[in-house]
Amino acid sequence: MKGARIFFATDIHGSDRCFRKFLNAAKFYNCQILIMGGDMTGKMLIPIIDEGAGKWSTRLYGRSMKVTEDELPVLRKKIADAGFYGYETTPDEIAELNVRPGAVERLFTDKMTSTLEQWLQLAEDRLGKSGTLCYVGPANDDPYFIDDILARSSTVGNPNERLVELPEGFTMLSVGYSNITPWDSPRELPEERLREVIDTQASRLQTFDRTIFNFHVPPKDTLLDQALLLDSELRPIMRGGSPVEAGVGSSAVRDSIRDYQPAVSLHGHIHESRGAVEIGHATAINPGSEYSEGILRGVIVALSARKGLAGYQFVSG
Repeated sequence: MKGARIFFATDIHGSDRCFRKFLNAAKFYNCQILIMGGDMTGKMLIPIIDEGAGKWSTRLYGRSMKVTEDELPVLRKKIADAGFYGYETTPDEIAELNVRPGAVERLFTDKMTSTLEQWLQLAEDRLGKSGTLCYVGPANDDPYFIDDILARSSTVGNPNERLVELPEGFTMLSVGYSNITPWDSPRELPEERLREVIDTQASRLQTFDRTIFNFHVPPKDTLLDQALLLDSELRPIMRGGSPVEAGVGSSAVRDSIRDYQPAVSLHGHIHESRGAVEIGHATAINPGSEYSEGILRGVIVALSARKGLAGYQFVSG
């Protein structure tokens, strides 16, 4: 093999349309390796309420919608493509769920599980005999139970906190944790603990010129981590009548890239900070995310046994 090409995307947050595009990207962009950088699961249940007489209602993006039985499949797809979990229910069931938060949590888990299982089967159908390497790792917004689901796949590998050998003599080191966020998401660590996790994995390597860092959170105070600052009520902090934007990435990740100097470092987490930066001789990249519009943002990374990182190109589809 003369060189290898990676397609990297991240932060699809349950979007069925984006995941299907991710699987198609191997053939479309002529890439031998697919990497999903985390935050794959959705954030919200959307009830589709049976109003009787073949009529259904829901709220999507703050708007009330009514559809007929014939229009129901289109609505289901619209909800799934946007990254939400739709479920058909009745007014009585909604009233019961409103007083039983544990039942809501179980329903959310069931929908998340069934969606991920469908995705893994789709990956098997489309990639199983293609020879494409496919890695999908969890990140800060992904609950821990999805690790067991990923482990059952024979086609998709979970690279999190493992060293994965890639073509052309490259090794990928993956860490899905983020630093502490205002959202209290499932996989967060203080900066010093995050650095320990990175160092534990890095200590297993002798050199880093053929290493790929797949760290979900981007390096702090770079073009890759700029976002609105929030107060304790999760409202934008204002200054002079304008929202304040600052670097919210990880200093542990930034310092690790500086100290180890991998060939390339792949990130996500901050959807609006698409770009690439140099940290020493290392290139750090965040392809950004626009999952709610069904747009898959990604980056093609070209690897060379002789050059290391041979180049990269941002793409959208």
